[in-house]
Amino acid sequence: MKKIVITGMGAVTPIGIGVDTYWKNITAGVSGIDTIKSFDASELAVQIAGEVKNFNPSDYMPKDLIRKTDPFMQYAYIAAEEALKQSNLEIEPERTGIVMGTAMNGIATIAFTQDALSGAAHKKVGPRFIPKILGNIAAANIAIDHNIQGPSLTVSTACSSGGDAINTACMCMQTGKADVMLAVGAESVLCPLVIYSLANAKALSRRNDSPATASRPFDVTRDGFVIGEGGGALVLETEEHALARGAKIYGEVLGCGNTDDAYHVTAPHPEGRGAIACMKQAIAQANIDASQIGYVNAHGTATNKGDTVETASIKSVFGDKLPYVSSTKGATGHMMGAGGITEVITCVKAIETGVIPPTINLNEVDPECSGIDFVANTAKKAEIDYAMSNAFGFGGQNSSIIVGRYKG
Repeated sequence: MKKIVITGMGAVTPIGIGVDTYWKNITAGVSGIDTIKSFDASELAVQIAGEVKNFNPSDYMPKDLIRKTDPFMQYAYIAAEEALKQSNLEIEPERTGIVMGTAMNGIATIAFTQDALSGAAHKKVGPRFIPKILGNIAAANIAIDHNIQGPSLTVSTACSSGGDAINTACMCMQTGKADVMLAVGAESVLCPLVIYSLANAKALSRRNDSPATASRPFDVTRDGFVIGEGGGALVLETEEHALARGAKIYGEVLGCGNTDDAYHVTAPHPEGRGAIACMKQAIAQANIDASQIGYVNAHGTATNKGDTVETASIKSVFGDKLPYVSSTKGATGHMMGAGGITEVITCVKAIETGVIPPTINLNEVDPECSGIDFVANTAKKAEIDYAMSNAFGFGGQNSSIIVGRYKG
C-alpha cells in the first residue's frame, strides 16, 4: 500500500472562509447558525441555518465564472483554490485528478428556477441552468482552470459524500491512476423545497428564537439538525510524489471505511451494524489499534436516533479505551457533502495543534449517550497522533476516515 499524504487544505464554512479562520472559530466555540438571510424564510416552520457569511464570490473567483455557477460550485472552487495554493503544487495534468463529493448538487437552483418559471408570463430558462445544477461541473470548473486531466469523478452518497470523495481519491492513487488527487466536498441546499421536506420529516431543529444554540449534538434537549452549507478541499499525494517535490506534509490518510447498513432509507440500523463495520474497516486498513485513536469527529447531527446509535457504535468499537469525541456540527450545522471534508481537516488540525474542538450547546448529555467525553462547550488540550472522522448518510451510507501525524 502506498502512503497517502495531505499537502493542502481549504475550507469555506458558516464560521469562516479559509482553514485558519475556520479553525480559530471552531476551537473558540463560535456558532455560525443564524436566521436565514439568503431568502425570505419567515413563512417557514424552520427559519435558521448555517449560511456562509459575508460571502462575496468576486473576492475569490473570476466574475464570468460566478454567473455560470451554483453556490455549491463556488464553495468547491474557492476551497480548492486555497488547498492548491497551500500545497505549492505544480500540476502534472495527466497525473493529477479530482473527486467531487456532493449530496444534492444544485437543488436550490432547480427549486428557485422552477418557482420563477411557474410565476412568469414569459416562460424562459437561462442557457446556463443545466450546467449549474450538475454535480460534476464543480470538478470540471476546477479542472479547466488548472488543466487537470487525470481521473475526474463525482460521488453522491448523501451525507457521506465528502468522506467517500477522500476514499475514492485514495483508491485512484493506490491503483496508479494518479500521483495527486484533489478531494473536494461542497453543498448549498437552502431553499423552501428542501426545508419543507426535512421539517415535515421532523429532522430539523425548530429553535427559530435561538439560532446559535439550536444545534445540540448529544444533548438531552436536541430536537434535530440545522442545515449548513460550505465547501472543503484536500490535496492528496502519494508520499513518494510529495517528498520528490519537497512538499510540506500536514498529515497522512491512513484508513478509509465505506459500508452500508442495508436496513432503511433514512433511519440508522438500531444496533449500528454498518457504522461499527465502517469504523473497524478503517482501523484495519490503518493497521493501528483502536486504542491509538485519540479523537473522533463524530457525525453527531443532533438527531435523536442518529446520536444515540453513533454513541453506541463508538463504544462498541473502542471498548474501555474511549477517545475524545466531539461534533463540530453544533457550530457549523450539517454541511452534508462539505462536512465530510471540513471535518477531516478538523482532525488534521487537532493532531497538529494538540487541541480538541468542542461540542457546543452540550449542557446535559442524553443518558443514552453517556460515558463518553464529548468535550462539552470548551476545547481541550490533548496530544494525539491519530484521529477519525465519521460521516453517515441517508440510504445507510457510512464513511470513516482515519488521519495521522506524518512521521516520515
